Amino acid sequence: MNMIAAVDSKWAIGNKNKLLISIPADMKMFRQETMGKVVVMGRKTLESFPGQKPLPKRTNIVLTAKKDYNAGDAVVVHSIDELMEELKKYDTNDIYIIGGETIYRQMLPYADVCHITKIDREYEADAYFPNLDKDEEWEITAESDEQVYFDTTYAFVKYERK
Repeated sequence: MNMIAAVDSKWAIGNKNKLLISIPADMKMFRQETMGKVVVMGRKTLESFPGQKPLPKRTNIVLTAKKDYNAGDAVVVHSIDELMEELKKYDTNDIYIIGGETIYRQMLPYADVCHITKIDREYEADAYFPNLDKDEEWEITAESDEQVYFDTTYAFVKYERK
């Protein structure tokens, strides 16, 4: 199972239910990685999307405690157990956890690969990804050259469970 996120220098991922920054190359990489695959998210992540609609050309699964939640053509589950049962239908390599903070923390034990866009800047934030650099179970297995978007530097980093 994969996780995918863009993090700042403190591993922040968002503020007030919005991304910290929108970097076109990061958005392109996200699309390339997840297109045609299964994306798993929490309700607030879905509600942060344009029109609060599921991502096109992907199987969307939303985890929420709200029993009567309707997410368009997305599959809605209400517990980690229910989510894990639903995920048995798919190849684990085709599953991407896409946020937010609570879902990342709950699903990290099940992930094997994390695709992290590391942004060399600190933003005001209220949501964070677990710091894989401080987790001995994870190692960097690939890293892009430094990229630049206006005055922001970043790199694409692949972490894999040891």
